Amino acid sequence: MASRTSFPASGSRSKKPLGKMAGWLRQALSKKPREMPVSQESPACDAPPQCSQDDPPPSGLSSPAPVSSPAAASSRGLPPAQEGAASSSGGGRWSRDYDVCVCHSEEDFAAAQELVAYLEDTSASLRCFLQLRDAAPGSAIVSELCRALDSSHCQVLLITPGFLRDPWCRYQMLQALSQAPGAEGRTIPLLAGLARDAYPPELRFMYFVDGRGPDRGFRQVREAILRYLQTLR
Repeated sequence: MASRTSFPASGSRSKKPLGKMAGWLRQALSKKPREMPVSQESPACDAPPQCSQDDPPPSGLSSPAPVSSPAAASSRGLPPAQEGAASSSGGGRWSRDYDVCVCHSEEDFAAAQELVAYLEDTSASLRCFLQLRDAAPGSAIVSELCRALDSSHCQVLLITPGFLRDPWCRYQMLQALSQAPGAEGRTIPLLAGLARDAYPPELRFMYFVDGRGPDRGFRQVREAILRYLQTLR
């Protein structure tokens, strides 16, 4: 019968190595991890550095424009009311190049010249456009007619027998009516050398100036223009 191999009892093992290991583990766990020193030259986080108000802006970027204020306006020598007017676009009478465009036939050029001379010589110094005098040489007739109407506040239609026969005068009349379809006072018919029943039907809703008076209606035309210009202020 084979002999049994005897194993040493568990309590008989040496406790010295285990005791040393347990002591080392307790010592390692009881110690705090060493903190990494923070350099004073590097930022504590990854956030980009903030510019102070005293620092100059980066190259390529301009500082925001200052907001205009009444105090800033007064520092420039302008009162607040004029400061606002200077920034706004021009208006009123000076928003167009001419006060009045005189539409006439070629055979009535002499009468149109007399009317323009009367309007320009008054104290109001009305700015008149006379096609054969003020049109740009070499330009197209249609372009000049449209430009004259667009650049004038009022239009005077010198309606004569020659006016009714001239297709360009009719074109000017229709263009003037398209710009001022209502009776706003911009289109002023001056009837000369025609009976009342010859008045163009397109203008029947407008009062005309009778050119048979002592001054041929020039004074009434001037007053009508000045009355309309006063509404532009």
